[in-house]
Amino acid sequence: MVLSAGLLLYRTDDVGVQVWIPHMGGPFWRNRPRAWSIPKGLVEGDEDPLETARREFAEEIGVAAPDGPVTDLGEVRQASGKRVRVFAVAAPAFTVDRVRSNTARIELPRGSGRYVEVPEVDDARWVPVDEARTMLVAGQVAALDRLPEG
Repeated sequence: MVLSAGLLLYRTDDVGVQVWIPHMGGPFWRNRPRAWSIPKGLVEGDEDPLETARREFAEEIGVAAPDGPVTDLGEVRQASGKRVRVFAVAAPAFTVDRVRSNTARIELPRGSGRYVEVPEVDDARWVPVDEARTMLVAGQVAALDRLPEG
């Protein structure tokens, strides 16, 4: 079974709890309503899942994840069957001027033999938890219910 690990940043302000979520890049996700995701990636071999989550955050956002106490939110399962181990970090002061994601090579259109490079992530922002419930890939929404302040 495929296991990914992701890092979900959260903060609390006078409006309530917010989470930092990225929008998946490329034409497939451009007009889909649930095209936002916890920054995540495949756990390789015997790699520590938290280290995977931190590595993937840096690759997808373009900056290192902030330090802080980590809460293990456990696993969620996506519709594809992929398991995602989610860790949360309180990051009240985290800001990024621009997302600088790594890229992925995809065949476009599928079956054409033509490949293009697309950013894995094309945007990211702070979003109130209630709004994030309607934006995140459905299989990741359960992680929001497990946030320490959620």
